[in-house]
Amino acid sequence: MTSRRKRARSREPVMAGGGKRKLRAGQQSEDTLKNDVKKRRSGQADVPHDVRQEVESLYRLTMPEDFYHFWAFCAEIDPEAPCDALKSIIGLQLVGPYDILSKKHKKTKKGADIDYNLHWRFFYDPPEFQTVLVEDNRTQFHMGYFRDSPEELPVFVGANEASKGCLVSQLGDNLFAAVKQFASKKLKEATDKGTLSLVKHLVEKVTGAAEELGYNVDLKSPVMKKRDKKVVTKSFHGAGLVVPVDKNDVGYRELPETDGNLKRICKNIVEAANDDARMKAFAPIQEMFTFVQFANDECDYGMGYELGIDLFCYGSHYFHKIAGQLLPLAYKLLKRNLFAEIIESHLSNRSRDQVNQLST
Repeated sequence: MTSRRKRARSREPVMAGGGKRKLRAGQQSEDTLKNDVKKRRSGQADVPHDVRQEVESLYRLTMPEDFYHFWAFCAEIDPEAPCDALKSIIGLQLVGPYDILSKKHKKTKKGADIDYNLHWRFFYDPPEFQTVLVEDNRTQFHMGYFRDSPEELPVFVGANEASKGCLVSQLGDNLFAAVKQFASKKLKEATDKGTLSLVKHLVEKVTGAAEELGYNVDLKSPVMKKRDKKVVTKSFHGAGLVVPVDKNDVGYRELPETDGNLKRICKNIVEAANDDARMKAFAPIQEMFTFVQFANDECDYGMGYELGIDLFCYGSHYFHKIAGQLLPLAYKLLKRNLFAEIIESHLSNRSRDQVNQLST
């Protein structure tokens, strides 16, 4: 990931005696200046180490620095409730791992029973997707980090509307870029002057903070373009799958059906008139399952990965069993064991509605 060298300016200089005083433009106390320089050099947000450790131990994922910087950004807007800082302006709420930063997990009675990798995991979210922002609407619009491996940092921030389907759109490689894209869209839709002013101010504030911290706010960053070259197939969710492929092209082989044909096969299975017709309609899938076994024997693990993700993304319970056979194995062969755990848990507890694991 691109290094983040800049740090937001301290807003309120502090005197040596603990009191606060206002300074003329261009002035800063010596202590504040030293602290500011230290933070800029580290590139880290002002989030305690033990809090970071708790987030990452509960999720078993390393969070990118923009996750913490965005928390600090929202805390400046609303120090009392950073998770709700954007809600009244653009309808977004910070959730998922942000619930750990806000200590919401300390207030629930569920305690150790919580599976945090299912916390705010929507119906179509593959294991690669980790929700961090939701919109309060009926489409179940949510935004989250997308990473190709649990051992790696996210490659982009994606968005999905779970009530509409499995498609994952890309909104930049950090939360500042994603929220800027989202708010800019809201700006075009706004009709009254009050909303226009609030959203415009937020877009400017997000953009300014991103520039100050050194984040790219483009919809498609150089990092994302580099990743595009590694994508072996778009898959049903459209975000693309990345698997290691060696110089001999070992690692991935194509499915014998196009996406269009595979969707038609799935449709025939789901809409079959009876169980006998459904079993017959399953024949092409069973044949592909056999091809996947051959592919795995020859180290082309990407084939089973693709078929499993496609069947998962189609969404029907008729495919849960076979997806449950394909995906955990594919993830383990690819050394992405946490994703294998997530998909097994998700298929066992897949819900269209109850996604907040902390709710009572």
